[in-house]
Amino acid sequence: MGRGEPVFGSDSSAVASELTDVSVIYSTDHAFAALKKDGSVVTWGDFGGDSSAVAGELTADVSVIYSTGYAFAALKKDGSVVTWGYFGGDSSAVAGELTDVSVIYSTDGAFAALKKDGSVVTWGSSWGGDSSAVAGELTDVSVIYSTNGAFAALKKDGSVVTWGEPDFGGDSSAVAGELTDVSVIYSAGDSFAALKKDGSVVTWGNSRRGGDSSSVANELTDIRVIYSTESAFAALKKDGSVVTWGSSWGGGDSRAVTDKLVFN
Repeated sequence: MGRGEPVFGSDSSAVASELTDVSVIYSTDHAFAALKKDGSVVTWGDFGGDSSAVAGELTADVSVIYSTGYAFAALKKDGSVVTWGYFGGDSSAVAGELTDVSVIYSTDGAFAALKKDGSVVTWGSSWGGDSSAVAGELTDVSVIYSTNGAFAALKKDGSVVTWGEPDFGGDSSAVAGELTDVSVIYSAGDSFAALKKDGSVVTWGNSRRGGDSSSVANELTDIRVIYSTESAFAALKKDGSVVTWGSSWGGGDSRAVTDKLVFN
């Protein structure tokens, strides 16, 4: 038995005899799911700790498990998906679509499954679970990124499709015309930063927590890579200098060390 609060997954006594030959363990905010070498799954804790309703589907052939804050989604070897828990644990509305899934992404309360044909299936809370408004655009997707409450799908042509809570980056309409030739997207807790092939950056989401980079817009050129905290971004330029934006308490204000963040 583990130590800590039982409701957060520390008490595994009820399944102790089953916890053998485990290969990897996954977690929600309150529960654990152990994937065994034989492809079966054992769970304990709250908010995802009770998988009894789908136990018959978790006896074999599970390849990897994904999680939101309160639910699990098990991807099986045949590309099907099994879900349980809350806020993403009920995928019954899209069950018929969950075939040939290659990878699953998550926010705090929703899942997005990327299928082998480049289409996307979503379910869960309003924090990204409903992509109906952009369903027609979710084709030829190569990878999906997420904040705590929204998704951003990068398509093969370098364009971006977003959905979920607007304050978490689900609404990119203000910068839609700039979201072309994107190479990679980075995320903070409530905002996104898209790095374009020409080294420029486009941001959206919570304006106080990384979504507004207007104060440093002229500096966001020749960017090589971007890093993030929960509420700020730091862009590393090709010359070794650094540009930051977002909340000051999250690392968005680097003025006190500006002279040290230069290439010598």
